[in-house]
Amino acid sequence: MVGTPESHTGWTFITSHARVLAAIADNPNIRVRDIAARCRLTERAVARIISDLEQDGYLSHTREGRTNTYRIEPDKVLRHPAEAGLTVASLLSLLVRDETERTKAPAESH
Repeated sequence: MVGTPESHTGWTFITSHARVLAAIADNPNIRVRDIAARCRLTERAVARIISDLEQDGYLSHTREGRTNTYRIEPDKVLRHPAEAGLTVASLLSLLVRDETERTKAPAESH
């Protein structure tokens, strides 16, 4: 069982909501427990974030047995006025690595 993630102090570039959305984009069948571990959040925080995203129409899910399959709305516009016109898809293009990038070895520094 995954324990409570290490705490973090200070600011970060990416919000927890964006991290959760990116984890779901990477695997639409991911479990809340696995999102929590990947994003270094508690399961309760992940559940609350998923609820926020669903409530505002950025995300929906279907349940099959014990498995949730999430669907992201890629054309939904981001909420903050500074990102006017930017969509979820544009955000995810920055956050989600495609399969070829995930399997590559880190590049050597020059």
